[in-house]
Amino acid sequence: MKRFLSLALAAVLVLTMAACGQSTTPKIDTNDALSIVTTTFAPYDFTRAIVGDGAKLTMLLPPAAESHSFEPTPEDIITIQKCDVFIYVGGESDQWVTDVLSSIDTTDMVVITLMDCVVPLEEEIVEGMEEEDEEEEGVAYDEHVWTSPLNAKLIVQKISSAVCGADPANAALYQENTTAYLHELDELDAEFRAVVAGGKRTTLVFGDRFPFRYLAEAYGLTYYAAFPGCSTETEASAATVAFLIDKVEAEDIPVVFKIELSNGKMADTIAEETGAQVLELHACHNITKKDFESGKTYLELMHSNADALRVALY
Repeated sequence: MKRFLSLALAAVLVLTMAACGQSTTPKIDTNDALSIVTTTFAPYDFTRAIVGDGAKLTMLLPPAAESHSFEPTPEDIITIQKCDVFIYVGGESDQWVTDVLSSIDTTDMVVITLMDCVVPLEEEIVEGMEEEDEEEEGVAYDEHVWTSPLNAKLIVQKISSAVCGADPANAALYQENTTAYLHELDELDAEFRAVVAGGKRTTLVFGDRFPFRYLAEAYGLTYYAAFPGCSTETEASAATVAFLIDKVEAEDIPVVFKIELSNGKMADTIAEETGAQVLELHACHNITKKDFESGKTYLELMHSNADALRVALY
């Protein structure tokens, strides 16, 4: 990864030097629209709700791609270099950002780190979960901060403040859109609270990773899963699968979850052994190409999550 970035950054320098010889090299679109770049889907969709058609918005992570293996191209780095507002998560999956930002001029750029917008929670290893080999020292935090609607509100407010400051001419429109969107997030929060309050259980089982630490914390849910949310593992041991099967049977849990873009094999195995139903809980980290092209939103995905939780908890 370090070698790739060195090559990519070198390519960017060559392209930038070549551009200096041209008559004009605009920093942003020729129509002077605000240029905003995000790394992943959730901040992309939050920003889309705030700016509407009033800005040029780019998501670097291709739809359906795995964020943990993403490597920016030289074109991606140039896109970042030319933007007015850059938004990234700040977790392990985009550590490459530090190298990129340190290599370019960010004087006129607003940089937002999602994990700085909220109180981050450490990854936790619950009973039955497989631990990854410790390769690096330090605390690992769950980066899926947007899975709590309450955190989403904090992030949206931070993004709104940034784009209003970067584009004061359109600030009134952005603020109006922000107010409406925050109201929708309040309604989403109320829906989750009602679902959990009406359930007869509070335990979830995932035959997969668990990127919902913030959601669970916000609504008092407990969980069992094969791996923590930021794990890169996909194949669990027989002992882990057996533990999850036993947990489903012992607590008469009707649903075993998988996450988006997962092959679902582990969840299917647990379901076959227990008679549980397999449902998806979407972490909104990335979406399929079909959903991206159709304009699927964070709110739509999260309301679907509330529906799935209703089945699992009742």
